[in-house]
Amino acid sequence: MTFLGIKIDIKNKPIYDPGFIPMGVFNREFLVLASMPISICIERENNLRSVYDTFITGSNAAADKYYIERMAKCLLWARGGYKITICGDDGIAEHIKREFSADGKYAFDADFMAKIYEKPFVVKSLPLSAKPAENEQSKPVGGKNIGCRIGFDAGGSDRKVSAVIDGEAVFSEEVVWHPKITPDPDYHYSGIVTALKKAASKMPRVDSIGISSAGIYIDNRTMAASLFLAVPPADFEAKVKDIYIRAAKEIGDVPLAVVNDGDVTALAGSIEFGDTNVLGIAMGTSEAAGYINKNGHITGWLNELAFAPVDASPHAMIDEWSGDIGCGVKYFSQDAVIKLAKAANIPLSEALSPGEKLKTIQDMLANGQNTETICGIFNSIGTYLGHTLPFYHDLYGFKHLLLLGRVMSGQGGNIILETAKKIIKEEYSHHDHDFGIHTPDEKARRVGQSVAAASL
Repeated sequence: MTFLGIKIDIKNKPIYDPGFIPMGVFNREFLVLASMPISICIERENNLRSVYDTFITGSNAAADKYYIERMAKCLLWARGGYKITICGDDGIAEHIKREFSADGKYAFDADFMAKIYEKPFVVKSLPLSAKPAENEQSKPVGGKNIGCRIGFDAGGSDRKVSAVIDGEAVFSEEVVWHPKITPDPDYHYSGIVTALKKAASKMPRVDSIGISSAGIYIDNRTMAASLFLAVPPADFEAKVKDIYIRAAKEIGDVPLAVVNDGDVTALAGSIEFGDTNVLGIAMGTSEAAGYINKNGHITGWLNELAFAPVDASPHAMIDEWSGDIGCGVKYFSQDAVIKLAKAANIPLSEALSPGEKLKTIQDMLANGQNTETICGIFNSIGTYLGHTLPFYHDLYGFKHLLLLGRVMSGQGGNIILETAKKIIKEEYSHHDHDFGIHTPDEKARRVGQSVAAASL
């Protein structure tokens, strides 16, 4: 297989998606031909910067532009930022500026980042000699087990809260709620406050509150979150951006930490393993991710891998939200199962919700229906994963990989896991012992998140 003049050779292909071109494999083969240095700098709040040093060919313009635009997008969603600086090639920089403009291929990405960081999105060009210095900053989270603490986990279908005294959970509760389809922000606020007050009533005092919530949070403020998708923009600005700050004040003047649920997932894994350098990936409604670095700190990175490209195929499936193709959400979520079921000619009623379609496929496997075909669906996702994890490892250098989420449940999850491990061993031998792949036990899956949040 050849793409943009780059030969792609993979032994294991997804059964129901044979045109899949792993982004990491494209990058690897491209870089064999590349020797001209170039750097991508991504800048976010407080002058924090991530710098990625790499190479282009200088002779294959189409491949050079494609490689840099996809890596820029990937870094943008992994690290977060409102400014891209290309150092070393004005022509490439101009291409990136055009593609990330209001009329460009990545208009969604630029607009999203501008809103999150509340600054105009810009692309600049600099000579390699003027490359900005990297400026990363991490902060410790978790491990604070002294005192009376509340941990709250805001999920899309249920909310969990724990009261924790000196590291021991004395109370935990799960309550079903419907935040994603409710436009009234007072519904969300009431649910949060009710949970916090319930936990507070189980302890003699409250020393701190830790919150794990899907979305992007800066200084405890909600900058973007699928939980509040139905809330009108004006109400989001007025009542959602500071929703957790206001809710915490109902309990008292106590320290508050609001952290993306992906990072708290990684924290829960770190606590379970007794080690650091953990990347957590949850495959459910979307692909959620979080990272605890080798120092046991969160990095302030976005880790929104759902929008990071993993497939270089020009025929890859479109993500309806961003309008881009080949992004992680269509490979590591319930959307992947639905996409592959269609390719496998498994009929699913359009009257079913995406979650119900996933459960239908899982139930068919559990009941022995169309076993070979259904196994092929999960084998295909495992193939995606086996080819993608080494690419993620190049970005993060993690030691432990924690996999969870509804897609990883049951027999299908076992097939995904074993297939991924097999592919890494067969095609990425140099990565084989670089990281361990883990799945949580049922207890950790259910309340581990809120208990971990209490230690924030």
